[in-house]
Parts: sequence; C-alpha cells; structure tokens
Amino acid sequence: MATKTKQVHICQMCGYESGKWLGKCPSCNEWGSLIEETVDIKQKITTRSSKNVPLKLSEITLTNEDRTTTGITELDRVLGGGIVKGSLILVGGDPGIGKSTLLLQICQTLGEQNNNVLYVSGEESGAQIKLRAERLKVITSNLLLLSETNMSSIKENIKTIKPDLVIIDSIQTVYEEEVSSAPGSVSQVRAVTHDLMNIAKGEGITILIVGHVTKEGSLAGPRVLEHMVDTVLYFEGERHASFRILRAVKNRFGSTNEIGVFEMIDKGLVEVSNPSELMLSGRPLDATGSVVSCSLEGSRPMLIEVQSLASFTTFGMPRRTATGIDYNRVVLLIAVLDKRAGLDLSNYDAYVNLAGGLKISEPSLDLAIIFAIASSFRNKNVDPYTVIFGEVGLTGEIRAIPMPEKRIIEASKLGFKRCIIPQANKDKLPQIEGIEIIGVKRIDDALKYM
Repeated sequence: MATKTKQVHICQMCGYESGKWLGKCPSCNEWGSLIEETVDIKQKITTRSSKNVPLKLSEITLTNEDRTTTGITELDRVLGGGIVKGSLILVGGDPGIGKSTLLLQICQTLGEQNNNVLYVSGEESGAQIKLRAERLKVITSNLLLLSETNMSSIKENIKTIKPDLVIIDSIQTVYEEEVSSAPGSVSQVRAVTHDLMNIAKGEGITILIVGHVTKEGSLAGPRVLEHMVDTVLYFEGERHASFRILRAVKNRFGSTNEIGVFEMIDKGLVEVSNPSELMLSGRPLDATGSVVSCSLEGSRPMLIEVQSLASFTTFGMPRRTATGIDYNRVVLLIAVLDKRAGLDLSNYDAYVNLAGGLKISEPSLDLAIIFAIASSFRNKNVDPYTVIFGEVGLTGEIRAIPMPEKRIIEASKLGFKRCIIPQANKDKLPQIEGIEIIGVKRIDDALKYM
C-alpha cells in the first residue's frame, strides 16, 4: 500500500489537528498544546466485506455478563462486580500513587483462579518487576512478564500465549512502527489503543492499560483515549499520605458513583472495609474547630473530620485556604457566615481542611464547615459525639440532602449520639433508635446547638 507523509500540528490534550501552528487550541482552549507531528496518508485504501448483518431488537438474545472477580473487594465494587471479559480498562493516576502495585496484586489474585496473565512493561525490566513482586508476595506461576514497547511484538505474543488478562504499563511507552511520530504522541496513543481495542473485542481478552496524568491531574493524551475504552479508573490521593481512593470516571458495565478505599503500607495496598472508622482515628475530642460530617460516595456513607482554624491577622487582606474542599465554596460560606450569622471574619485568616487527605465536592459538608469555622472563631468546642451535615444556601437556609437515613445509621454504628441535619430531611425520616436527631432551618438557629 503506497503512503506519503505530511506535517500536521496536533493538540496533545484533545487531539485537534491543524495544518499550521496555533498558540491556542480552538477545540479545548489549551495554550501551547499543539505539537508538530508527521502522519502517514494512505493513498490506496483496501476494503473488506463485513460478516455482520443487521438484527431486529427482538432477535437479539441477552446473556449474563461474563465477569471475573479480582479477589479485591474494593476494586470489584468500583468495577460493578468484577472484570467483564473482553473489556478495555484504563487506569490513571499520579506517579507513585500505586497503579503498578494494584495491578500486580490483581495478577496474584487472578493467577490463583487459574487465569493466565501477561504483564507487558515498557518502563521496567523483568528483574525490576520481580523485585516489586517479591515485596508484594506475588508468587503465582500463571503470571508472564514481557518488557516490550513494540506493538507488533506485543500482538504476536498475545496471539501465541492467548492469556485471559493483559496489562499494558504504560500506554505512553508503546509505539506502532507504521506511525512515524514519537511514542506517547496523540497519533501513537490513538493507534495503539485502537489495536488493543480490536484484540479485546475480537479475542475476548480483558486488557488493563496504565495511563499517565498531566500536571493538572487529567489523563495525558487525547480525549479519544477515554472514549475508546470501556472503563476509566482514577487513583486519587496524596503521594506521601497512606490513603488511596479508586474512582470510576466512566464505566459501561456499572455505576460511576462507587469508590474503593485503600491504604498503602510497605507490603502493598490493603483494602479499607470501614473507611469511617479509619478516617476518624486519632481525632481530638476537646479541640475547637473540629466537626464530624458524613459524605456519600455512591452508595457508601463515610464519616469525615472537618477541621478549621480562624486566626487573627494584622494584614489588610485576610488569607483563605481550603484543602480537600473547593476553595470558592469555602469563601462563599464565610460570606454567608458574615451576612447571615453576624460572624465578622474580615480580620481573620480562615483555614479549612479535610483530615485524611480526601477530596470531597459534595455540598452536604456545608453545614459542618460553617460549624467548624464558627467553633474556631468563638473558641467553643462542638460536641465530639455529634455529626453535622446539610447544604447551605446564600440566604442562610439549610437545604435537604439525599439519603440522610444512611448517613445517620453509619454515625450511630460508630457511637455518635446526636445528628444535626436539615429540617426538611428530619420531617421525612422514620424514628431511628439510639441517636438524637435535630432539624434546623437556618444557620443562625443551627449555631445555637454549638
């Protein structure tokens, strides 16, 4: 097949192509993202007849999805019950967050179920992988290691071995010989992912791909990469903290609301079956600015400690800092406190933090943030056995939140005696034994229970 090449400028963020260089991508509005690449143009295209024929909806028979449990409960929860045969799964996360560690542990659990696993690494040698495998106690005989970056060689090995699961670590290191651009470029990532998708769907082999992330925290490469795969998993958490959150951003075979919680120790990742208890361990019971709230991640309620510090400042512009919570949301709540509750924080620095390194965007934490800031400002403790949650509006009203009963039951299990919740939620709740429920309508009324 005769081919010729041409130079095009491709956006490394969204895959937009332009014949000339542009400072700003017209598609995703990213500055400096267009890189010149050499692409092949096929002058002659051969076609082949397809054996697929259209079917009526009534003629299509449904079969149960062929799922394989990984043996890691938290991962199975996020995937929707296990790995679907023939699926293409993308795992992204910061360097050192634990992606390769999790995948090696999957190799052990699946190998114990007599599944053949092929681990393809373009970043490490076989000896390096073995050193990490010994530390993680990965001793299965059904694991094959391959250090290769050439996609043609990888396809040949997959065809010969016919494994049940293939792991590619990472997609940015693999290249196609027919594509003239450098490995990791948009053209290479798109071509390699297309080949892997054909293998997964055509041969019924499950493939897990490791993807690098940019400094902004999004997956490197074009957005088409996320559209081509069946599932996109993100590993979140501070690199130097022990907790890790596994979250599904896209999942064709399950919910995207579930999360998996892990703790990183010297022997690898350990599942956290009760994250609420672990998040609250070491919590001070007599400190000001400390409030316990409950966030809902998918169907899982999780108790979180919200901390705040209001400190007097002599500078003309007080500082506002938020860790784990949207900064703009904290500034908004401080303004509501000033206008609706009479707390003048114009001469106070305000710092808000979620203990444990979590990142939560749910508005149900609003009322707990209000209590934490007011507690530190007034130097008054909040009852350590009280859980507070509710959304706060700009007029100072406290709005209802979804599934309050689940949150209250979770608090009751861990020994909490009182819940301060929106009045609209309390009116619809059944009686729950062992815990006092207080309904509030406005923040000025709520702060009376401090």
